[in-house]
This record gives sequence, C-alpha cells and structure tokens, in this order.
Amino acid sequence: MNEKLLVLDNIRMNYGAIEALKGISFSIGKGEVVALLGDNGAGKSTLVKIISGGQQATSGRMIFEGKEYQAKTPAEAKAHGIETVYQDLSLCTNVDVVGNFFMGRELTRKIAGIPFLNERAMEEITSKALASAGTRIPSMRGKVEHLSGGQRQAIELNRFVHWGGKLVLLDEPFAALGVEQTRRGLDMIRHVASQGIGVVIITHIMQQAFQVADRIVVIRHGVVAGDVECSKTSPDAVIEMITGQTLAGAGPASE
Repeated sequence: MNEKLLVLDNIRMNYGAIEALKGISFSIGKGEVVALLGDNGAGKSTLVKIISGGQQATSGRMIFEGKEYQAKTPAEAKAHGIETVYQDLSLCTNVDVVGNFFMGRELTRKIAGIPFLNERAMEEITSKALASAGTRIPSMRGKVEHLSGGQRQAIELNRFVHWGGKLVLLDEPFAALGVEQTRRGLDMIRHVASQGIGVVIITHIMQQAFQVADRIVVIRHGVVAGDVECSKTSPDAVIEMITGQTLAGAGPASE
C-alpha cells in the first residue's frame, strides 16, 4: 500500500440549490497514478478546482501529508506542492526553454555589485533535468513555440518535479497529441510517479487510463461510483460505472 498523500473526506460543493459534489471521499498515495473518470458534468473539474485552490468546497475536509489542507488560491496550493497542468499548458511560447523552466525563479550572480542573470547555470540545470527524464529538446535556447506538444508537456512536468512538486493534476493532457507523443507522455507520467509524486489524470480515453494508472476513480452525478485497481477491473466494468447502465442496457450497474 502506498503512503497516503492526499485524503478527500466527504467533499461537497453546492451552487445554490444545485449539488455538484455530494460527498466525495477517496485517497491518493505517494507515487500513485489515479485516473479520474466520468461523463461530462459528473463533477471532475469541480473537484480538481477544489484540490488546486480554484474553488472552496461547501463542506468536507482534505488531509495532505497528514495535515489539514485547504488552499484559498492556486498560489497557495502551489506553495504546498500541488499544481494543475492543463491541456493548453502555462508556458510562454515566445520565451526559450530555459526561460520557461526558471520563470519566476531566475538565478543571478553579481558582477561589480550588480546582479545579472546566471544564464550558464540555468541552462545547465534545465538540460540535466530534462535529460534525466529522457526528454530530448533540440536547443535549450529555442523558443517553446517551435516545440511539439509533447516536448512542451515534458518541460512543464519536469519543471514541476524539479521545483519540489508533490501532487500533479493533469487535465486531459493528451487530447491534442499524436500517438507517439501520447506514448511518451504516458512514459513521463510513470517517471514522475516513480519519484514518489502523486498523479491524478483526468481523461475521457479509457485506453490511456488503463495504460498508466494504478487505480481508477469514477465520479457520476457528484458521487464516487467506483474506486478500483486497474488490475482488478476491465474497460467494460468501468463504462458501466460511468453510465450507471450495464452494456446490455439491463439496468443500473452495481456500485
């Protein structure tokens, strides 16, 4: 069993009379990859926003690294080591790889008492970080706009790991990538998890979930409809959890 990194306990979210989340409870272990599945409107995005500080839950509690956790802003969540990586990423495309890797954390050195960017040190650190993850970038000084979607994603994930990230939430990370880029992205996720980092991946593509996840958590109508290990379930069983119907249409799936 993995040591628990984040525990969600009866998380509820109301928008007026509408209950978006009706008591979500599950945990994510250190080094564990959890695929969060569910139909549109199931409550996945709302839950991710609560974890990453974008919204405040109506009730319930979160335990992160054994302590009560609540982030009022994404910046607070990031300070705890929790970050969401969206499909469109947060890189500055008109800035080079090194500039993006050190954005807001630039290294400086003083010459005659005047601070200057330590470009050589930053380039060396960036190059080593990407190389250790098996990511090949043509030039550390090339602008990000000239890189593929998979390379951009690798930069963002490696940046997260390098700066002490502990839990990453990936929102449809491969929706715009080709087959080979997606394969490399899945390998990157396993590399990230191997360093003890918790990973939550939101995807509509069942095959990806089974390729990379340790567990699948299904949300339907604001509740957990299933929480199973990938090795102990099947795509058909997960589809039944998502839809609430057997594949033959005979009635509700067991929960």
